[in-house]
Amino acid sequence: MITKVLFVCLGNICRSPLAEGVFQYLVDERSLSDKYRAHSAGTSNWHVGELADPRMRKTARSHNIELAGRARQFNVVDFDHFDVIVAMDCRNREDLLRLARSETDRQKVRIMRDYDVQADGDLDVPDPYYSGSLGFENVYHIIRRSSKSLLQTLENA
Repeated sequence: MITKVLFVCLGNICRSPLAEGVFQYLVDERSLSDKYRAHSAGTSNWHVGELADPRMRKTARSHNIELAGRARQFNVVDFDHFDVIVAMDCRNREDLLRLARSETDRQKVRIMRDYDVQADGDLDVPDPYYSGSLGFENVYHIIRRSSKSLLQTLENA
């Protein structure tokens, strides 16, 4: 049985596609692709159909990760198709919880930095959209740390 993980941010062009790419990279690196599959979505419809932000694609490529997917909006039926739904920040989590139809749906929603040992109480993965290249690189490291820990948590479950 494959555990399907959905990463969610606001527009699905920066943080969540990177999380999808990083998580899948770690899964493939550990030869666990028969157990896990990563996807991403956004809570808004602003960028539906677009590729990830070019700055995020460049940052990902610098770490041997290709972001080829196109943005899509989260849909309530995603609760039926995914086992774990990981919000990039507290606002995304609240948006997802508002869409949840049941306690079962709510139990699937997590927040990315719950898995970051360096979060120090800050649960939001910062949105790098209005920042420079250092902001995108910082987000990469946050997501990599968090993804490694998330994968370990799923493996230990």
